[in-house]
Amino acid sequence: MRKAQRGHRTSRASDLRTIIEHLLVPVPRSMLHASFLTAVADRWRRARRLQPLGRRGENAAARFLQRLGYKIVARCRRDQIGELDLVAVDGRTVVFVEVKTRSNLRAGHPADAVDDEKQRRLTRLALAFLKQHDLLECPARFDVIAVTWPADSRRPTVDHFRNAFEAIGEGQLFS
Repeated sequence: MRKAQRGHRTSRASDLRTIIEHLLVPVPRSMLHASFLTAVADRWRRARRLQPLGRRGENAAARFLQRLGYKIVARCRRDQIGELDLVAVDGRTVVFVEVKTRSNLRAGHPADAVDDEKQRRLTRLALAFLKQHDLLECPARFDVIAVTWPADSRRPTVDHFRNAFEAIGEGQLFS
């Protein structure tokens, strides 16, 4: 089989054919028709979607914010006291985004999980981030994105709570 040269586009069917030939050796030529290739591509897409629900929610939240014009500058930023899901820039404001994802609303709305203790922890993480990057003079805020993604749905419901809470605790350097 010919390989595509750099800079030249190949068709989707030939790309899938190449993948299948490498993964399923030997593959009878009769199985390489369009319906079989489509079925394999669908199976591959489903396998990719089997990321943990929280990770899929964070990815959906990042795409949502990017469509609104935010610039994502950090993802899954871990520290000793916790994790910042997303750090974004909206205009000249640093935005710390907590993403909560649920498959249904039986346990309540996802945003309800951001309680006072979580807000305190996020405040400490945000302050550490601002200090580390010498951004203490920049305005900052906390947003919460609630993602509801039912198992049988291809697309989630995204609720964005802008300026969801004020900084809690000591060292409140946020405007």
